[in-house]
Amino acid sequence: MKYGIVIRYEFDIRWLRLDRAQRRERAEIFESDIVGPFADRLTVRHFDAEAFAADYSDFLFIETDDIDAYYFFIEALRDSEFIAQGWLRLHDISIGLQDGYKAYEADDAS
Repeated sequence: MKYGIVIRYEFDIRWLRLDRAQRRERAEIFESDIVGPFADRLTVRHFDAEAFAADYSDFLFIETDDIDAYYFFIEALRDSEFIAQGWLRLHDISIGLQDGYKAYEADDAS
């Protein structure tokens, strides 16, 4: 089954104090060191939201068939400098199954 996951988060003022070159460098580290090991099992897309939301500045949209890979991705994120330096604060996580009702109906029919 395919999971869809939305992770809403906010960048702290400490992140904003980094100049844009430093932020770009860290973003590359995020892609290579945090997303990279799971790229064969997760699709991770980043969205800016600060112009549209007041309680978070960004969100990730993740798709996967492998919930363990997602869990390990979150552990890698929690171990990263993004959390340790206080640059990023997770607000909430929403998860759902793509067309989960169809799987239920197919299983219920047997």
